[in-house]
Amino acid sequence: MKPNHNHVSLLHQQYIHRLTVEKRWVRFYQLIIFVLFFGLWEISSRLHWIDPLIFSSPSKVFSLILTKLQDGSLLMHTSVTLFETVLGFILGTLLGTIMATVLWWSPFISKVVDPYLVILNALPKVALGPILIVALGPGFVSIIGMGALISIIITTIVIFTSFREVDPNYMKVLQTFGASRIQCFRDAILPASFPTIISTLKVNVGLSWVGVIVGEFLVSSKGLGYLVVYGFQVFNFTLVLASLLVIAFFATIMYQGIEWLEKKLIKHHQ
Repeated sequence: MKPNHNHVSLLHQQYIHRLTVEKRWVRFYQLIIFVLFFGLWEISSRLHWIDPLIFSSPSKVFSLILTKLQDGSLLMHTSVTLFETVLGFILGTLLGTIMATVLWWSPFISKVVDPYLVILNALPKVALGPILIVALGPGFVSIIGMGALISIIITTIVIFTSFREVDPNYMKVLQTFGASRIQCFRDAILPASFPTIISTLKVNVGLSWVGVIVGEFLVSSKGLGYLVVYGFQVFNFTLVLASLLVIAFFATIMYQGIEWLEKKLIKHHQ
C-alpha cells in the first residue's frame, strides 16, 4: 500500500506542478499581448501609421488619466458610473433570478409568460432607453433602471432553463423522504444551477456596463459615459479613449470578482 500511496502522491505533485507552469505561461503570454498592443499603438501613433488626432496614443491617454486623477474629476465620474453599474447589475441579476424562480414554481405561469419572454428578449433594450428616461425621470434612477433592464430578461430565461433541466430524479429522491417543494428547490434545484447562475453573472457584468453607459449617453451630466459623449462633442478623442480604458479596467475587476466567487462556491460544494 505504501509504494502505491507514494506513487499517487508523486503523480498529484506532478499534476500540480504542470498546472502551475501552465498558469505562469498563460500569464506570460497575456502580458506579452498587453505590451505588444500598447507598444504597437504608441509606435503607430508616433510614426503616423494611424491618425494621432483620432486614435491618440497610450502616452497621451495615461497622461490624461493621471491629470484627471490629480484634479479629482476622474474619481468623481468613475464613482458615479460604478455605483450605477453595480446597483444595476445586482438588481438585474436578483430580479431575473426571482422571476426564474416564480416561473419554475408555477408551470402554468411559465406557459403563459414564455412567448412574451421570447419577444422581450428579441427587443433591442437600448432602444427602450428614451422611454425609460421619460418614465423614471432624467436622473440616476433611470440609468440604474437601464442597467438592470438590459440583463433581467436574459437572466430570467437562462436561469429558468437551468432550473428545468435539473435531473428530476433529485426531486423524486427528496420527495420520497417527504421534502416540501421549497426544500427541493433549496437542496436540489438551486445548488445544481449554481454553474449557470455564475455564468449568467459573468454575462451580466458586460450587459450592466452597456446599459449604464448608454443611459449616461442619453441623460447624464456625470459619469464615464458622459465623458465619452463630451469627448466626442469637443473632438477630444484622448478623453474618449481614456474613459473607455477606465471602463475596461473596472469591468475586468468586476469579472474577476465573479470568477473569485465561482472558485469559492466550487470549493464550498466539493
